[in-house]
Amino acid sequence: MSDRLFIFDTTLRDGEQVPGCQLNSIEKIQVAKALEELGVDVIEAGFPVSSPGDFNSVVAISRAVTWPVICALTRAVEKDIDVAAEALKAAKRKRIHTGIGTSEYHIRYKFNSNRDEILERAIAATRYAKKYVEDVEFYCEDAGRTDNEYLARVVEAVIKAGATVVNIPDTTGYCLPDEYAAKINYLTQQVDGIHQAILSTHCHNDLGMATANTVQGVLNGARQVEVTINGIGERAGNTSLEEVAMIFKSHRERGIETNINTTKIYGISRMVSSLMNMPVQPNKAIVGRNAFAHSSGIHQDGVLKNRESYEIINPKDVGIDDNAILLTARSGRAALKHRLSVLGVKLEAEKLDKVYEEFLKLADRKKDINDEDVLLLVGKDRTSMQRIRLEFLQVTSGIGLRSVASVGLDIAGEKFEAAASGNGPVDAAIKAVKNIIHRRMTIREFLIQAINKGSDDVGKVHMQVEHEGNVYYGFSANTDIVAASVEAFVDAINKFVK
Repeated sequence: MSDRLFIFDTTLRDGEQVPGCQLNSIEKIQVAKALEELGVDVIEAGFPVSSPGDFNSVVAISRAVTWPVICALTRAVEKDIDVAAEALKAAKRKRIHTGIGTSEYHIRYKFNSNRDEILERAIAATRYAKKYVEDVEFYCEDAGRTDNEYLARVVEAVIKAGATVVNIPDTTGYCLPDEYAAKINYLTQQVDGIHQAILSTHCHNDLGMATANTVQGVLNGARQVEVTINGIGERAGNTSLEEVAMIFKSHRERGIETNINTTKIYGISRMVSSLMNMPVQPNKAIVGRNAFAHSSGIHQDGVLKNRESYEIINPKDVGIDDNAILLTARSGRAALKHRLSVLGVKLEAEKLDKVYEEFLKLADRKKDINDEDVLLLVGKDRTSMQRIRLEFLQVTSGIGLRSVASVGLDIAGEKFEAAASGNGPVDAAIKAVKNIIHRRMTIREFLIQAINKGSDDVGKVHMQVEHEGNVYYGFSANTDIVAASVEAFVDAINKFVK
């Protein structure tokens, strides 16, 4: 007999806390619907009291999603809980996720408090949330560094106060797998009434052990895991949903089952990567582009004779089609629409036409069109309505020549042009843009990444631009790396020039 493991996805809350990865409400709804199709049990939709945008997103997701539980995060503060309850009104199934720090680091330095006072605040917050919803989850922040005996006291108290789920976060990613396993096991053995609630894991990846700790937590009694698509999240990220789902699918002998439709994994992975401008590292487990690639002759020979010689997962099980329809300049709208559908993107006819036009232009410049290229085209369409747009770019450069760039910008329908010289074509083009946008701006980070290989490849540019003490993030992709750099710079400027 198998045990049911509940999947709590926090891509839209913890995952979206990554700098530069913020989504608008429409994009959040798109991800939430994809998570519903994937089969997640709980969607943490946001932290409503933190901003009007987060509040509105929780409201919109509550209306758009049918069967998963919609969860809103709060601190152990009555106002937070009031606002969360208001945001969740339209949800068919709702949960308030409240909590407080329980480690000595948090009790002494964050709250300037003591253990008894924190315990009272934990009980009070749980009871207050229970007035609004039946399903209350309590988090013991920094549980990974909390003394087990005190942690057990808190867990027991909040369960008695009405908590249906208790979250045991390794907030700093500090625990070793055996330590986290022992912590969960201790709670299952020592907490009176533990069977009245579900224990949940929430592990961060600061030391690269988020998934290992999560799995050990499950094997020792936890029955909910808090995860994100592609493992995105603050600092080094969170536990990857796709890794946990495939670990227990691959190890059926453990008797742990999830509701995840694993064939949807690759599509939502690429969707989240595209919408959040967060590249998936090539060697990322399950969804990296090299996850099912074999370059060693010995490996290639073994796979050709029997796939299971070197692959424990069938690519089709995670939505990677060995016989994918190849996209070229001769492909029609139907082929493009099919590939976008596989990748979890559905476009209306008018938008599909615009993306198809850009697709044909790219296909004329690039021999092989891959999934990343297609998703970047969709992303380019999303930025077409920005207030400031790059109209044209002309660059002269070469060995022994001073680089010169001419730039044309469309700013709210008005045309502007400027030229500048610089130490290389990118520097010249950026200076030309600055000659039009008269703001004090400093580029703090400039990252160029190729998708595959070859001189015709699309290059991705990620840029951090500082303006008046704040950092803004820009992104673009183009077969012309100078154009991609300027577009990324303009994308960042759009964030602060209104």
